Amino acid sequence: MEAIRSVEYDRPIGLTCGVGEAWARVPQAPSPEERRALKERIRALLQREKAVLVAHYYVDAELQELADETGGCVADSLEMARFGRDHAARTLVVAGVRFMGETAKILSPDKRVLMPDLDATCSLDLGCPVDEFSAFCDAHPDRTVVVYANTSAAVKARADWMVTSSIGLEIVADLHARGEKILWAPDRHLGGYIQKKTGADMLLWQGSCLVHDEFKGIELDLLRNEYPGAKILVHPESPEGVVALADVVGSTTQLIDAAVKLDAKRFIVATDLGILHKMRLAAPGKTFIEAPTAGNSATCKSCAHCPWMAMNGLANLADALERGHNEIHVDPAIGLRARVPIDRMLDFAARHKKRVRTSGDLAKDATLFTNVGAA
Repeated sequence: MEAIRSVEYDRPIGLTCGVGEAWARVPQAPSPEERRALKERIRALLQREKAVLVAHYYVDAELQELADETGGCVADSLEMARFGRDHAARTLVVAGVRFMGETAKILSPDKRVLMPDLDATCSLDLGCPVDEFSAFCDAHPDRTVVVYANTSAAVKARADWMVTSSIGLEIVADLHARGEKILWAPDRHLGGYIQKKTGADMLLWQGSCLVHDEFKGIELDLLRNEYPGAKILVHPESPEGVVALADVVGSTTQLIDAAVKLDAKRFIVATDLGILHKMRLAAPGKTFIEAPTAGNSATCKSCAHCPWMAMNGLANLADALERGHNEIHVDPAIGLRARVPIDRMLDFAARHKKRVRTSGDLAKDATLFTNVGAA
């Protein structure tokens, strides 16, 4: 019997921030025998439906393994969508959260896109409703609208640019060099990090990721003292005090690459703990320690794991494939408009020979892995 968990998240109101409340399902964990049976059932269903499974680094390790074992991929949100677009499969199964399924549908409008649970969402998406965000944009018509990937299709359709954490700094720096003022949404920490690095004139929507917002600088500093020599890997959705302690600031894929390439045996990781599975596979023999969310002044709303990512399970994945349930639909007109800022980002990456980093890419230059160089 699944339980329902109440989740608080940042709910921006203009340039201030209130508190919203949402919910997440807590799926019942299957027994070892049930897990084995579900995996075999999913493998057969993927073949029957001519489907491919794409999974985010933050979902359960067993789903990541299934994606790899069945010819799918485990990656960040944009690479999941691009992989699905380029794959011959007519059905994509997206193990992640809703904005990822929408992005897959935007890039593959002729394919069927299923998800284990359509209610799996994101605090950044929840905290940036399109009507309020559009009004905010309308109030500042002189600004170029740049939105993060963690937004709905409708919010992307309102934007001039979409960025990921792997290329946002470069795109904003280019816009700033051209004299453009930026309206940024939804993550205030990532926006503030980019603003500090580029000096751009940025007006920030005040959303946050409930996972990354919980990491604590004071507790991280204490943990670093406990593990001298450990390198600190931080996602830029984290608060400024956490980012300031990092050896590497980067996207999910960049952090995995850093774990492989850096000459260290221990790493303290400030992002969703789901990524530790891929890090341990990519860098066997190294030790990965979760950055603290507990301790002084902590709330542990997420305890370093997204409650909506946790809604993806073997049972609801099998059910979605068996019944064709939980199909993602994006209004075609919104999808066409939302694709414009996505393609603009991809074209920028191609022009500047900057790769929007993908799983399996390893940095050729260790200087990427510095607090000032990664984003």
